[in-house]
Amino acid sequence: MDGSVQEAPAPAISGHPTDAPFGAALAGFHRDGIAYCYWKSRSRLAAAWSGQSDLDLLVARDDQYLAQECLLRAGFKSFLAVRHDHPAISSFLGHDEPSGRIVHIHLHVRLVIGGTLLKTHRLHWEDAMLARAAWHPALPIRVLDPADEALLILVREALELRRADPVVLRRWPKAQQKFAVDLRSSAERVDRLTLVGRARELCSDEVARRVDTAVFGDPSAAARRRLRRGIRYSLRHERLQGPIEQQARTIGRAAMRAGGGLAARLFRVPRPWRRRAPGGGVVTALIGVDGSGKTTVMRAVREWLGPEVDVMPVYFGTGGGRPSFLLLPLKLMLPLAMASFRSKPRGSSHGQVSDRRPGPAYSLLLMVWAGVLAVEKRMKLVAARRGAERGLVVVADRYPQDEDLTYNDGPLLPRLRYAPRWLRAFEARSYAMARRLPPDLVIKLDVSAETAARREPDMNLPMIRKRTEALRHLAFRGAKVVRIDADQPLAAVLREVKRAIWQAL
Repeated sequence: MDGSVQEAPAPAISGHPTDAPFGAALAGFHRDGIAYCYWKSRSRLAAAWSGQSDLDLLVARDDQYLAQECLLRAGFKSFLAVRHDHPAISSFLGHDEPSGRIVHIHLHVRLVIGGTLLKTHRLHWEDAMLARAAWHPALPIRVLDPADEALLILVREALELRRADPVVLRRWPKAQQKFAVDLRSSAERVDRLTLVGRARELCSDEVARRVDTAVFGDPSAAARRRLRRGIRYSLRHERLQGPIEQQARTIGRAAMRAGGGLAARLFRVPRPWRRRAPGGGVVTALIGVDGSGKTTVMRAVREWLGPEVDVMPVYFGTGGGRPSFLLLPLKLMLPLAMASFRSKPRGSSHGQVSDRRPGPAYSLLLMVWAGVLAVEKRMKLVAARRGAERGLVVVADRYPQDEDLTYNDGPLLPRLRYAPRWLRAFEARSYAMARRLPPDLVIKLDVSAETAARREPDMNLPMIRKRTEALRHLAFRGAKVVRIDADQPLAAVLREVKRAIWQAL
C-alpha cells in the first residue's frame, strides 16, 4: 500500500450537494485542466463544500489567472484584503441564492502558512502535492494525497499553535481540539510507512522519527511538543521573517485588528479593515415608510455581509436608529419637550395629529431641530461617500431627498410659515448635497398603508397613505432603483434585497 488516492474520473456535477455553491466554478477548473486541490483536512470539506466555512484551494502558479477567470465566470467576485493576507492568497466571494449565504474561496498559489494574523512560512511543496492530488470519492473536487494531508496537519499545528499569537491564545483549547480531530480523521486513511517516508522527504530524518513516535507510538502531549519543535527547526529556512520581526508584526496587527473593530463598531469610522469591495464600494439606501421593514432588512444585510466584508451602517432618520453624537443630546431632551404639546401639527406621522399648522413654540423647536439635523445629515453623507470610495459596503436606513418637500426624509423648514431665510438656505444645502451625492443603489420597500399601520400601531393612517404615494414618485436621479414588495414574507423580501445588493457590488 503506497497511501495515495487512486486516480479516477471526476464525479458528475449534478444534484445536491455537488451543484452548489462551488460546482459551477470547479466544473470550469476541470474543463480547463487547471491543476488544483483542496489542501486542508478532509474532515472539514463537508462544511466548506456546503458554504458553512471557507473553501481553501491550492492552484498551480501557471494556472492562477485561468482559475480566477473560472471563478469570475461562475459569479464569484474578487475582494482585496486590506492588509493581512499574503500576496499569494486571494479571496473570492460568491452569493449562493438557495441558502442565502455568502460563500468564500481562498485561492492559494503558494503554500503559505502560519498564524491567523501573519503568515510565517512558505513551503516549497506545491508542485509535488498537486501532482499527487486525486479526486474525492464523493464530491467533484481534488484533494490531497492522505500522507500529504496528514503531514500538512502536523506542520500547520506546529507553526500555527503558538501562544505568541494573541488570536490563537484566546482560542487555545478550541485550536488544540481542531488539530486533534483533523489528525485522527487523517490517520485513519494514511499508511504509516508512507507518512514517515513523506516526512523524511519533505522535512528531515529527525522529524520522520518523531512523526512515527508521536502519531503511531506515544500519543502523549510531551511527544507532540517534541514533534512540533522538530518541525519548526527543520523548516527554519522557510521562514518569511525573523523571530523578532514576526513577533513585532503579530502584535502590531493584533492592535490594528482590535482598534479597527472598535472604531468600526463604536465610532463608525469610514475605513475598511478587512476586505475592499471590487471596483470600490457602494452606497445602498433602504427607502420606505415606517413599518416597511427597513430596520429588519438593515440588520439582516449586516448579518449576511458582515462576517466577510466591511459593512458601514448609516442611519439618516431621527427615530429609533442610532443618532450621531451631535444629535444625541437633543434626542434625549425631545420627549420632555414634546410632552408639553397635546397634539402634533399636520405633517406628523406618529401620535395624535391635528390639522393645524405649527404654532410659535413648536416652530422654534422645529427650527433648532432642523438646523442640527441638517448638519448631521451633511456629516453622514460625506462619511458614507468616503466609505464607499475606500471600498466599504455602505447600507443606509433612509436617505435625504429634496424632490418632495413635505414627506419622506425631506427638509423640515418648508412646513413652517415663518423661518429665517438664512436658516432655510442652510438646511436646503444639506439636501442639495444628497442630490449631488446620490446612493449607488436605492431599494424601495413598497408596503401598503394598511400593512404599515398594522406593524406600527402609533402611526397616523391617512398620513401614511400620503407618504406611501409620495414615496412611489421619488426618482433619486443618478441611482439604480429597485422596487421590492414588502408585503410579501420576510424571507422573500430578503432574497430580493440580497440579490440586488450583490449585483451592485
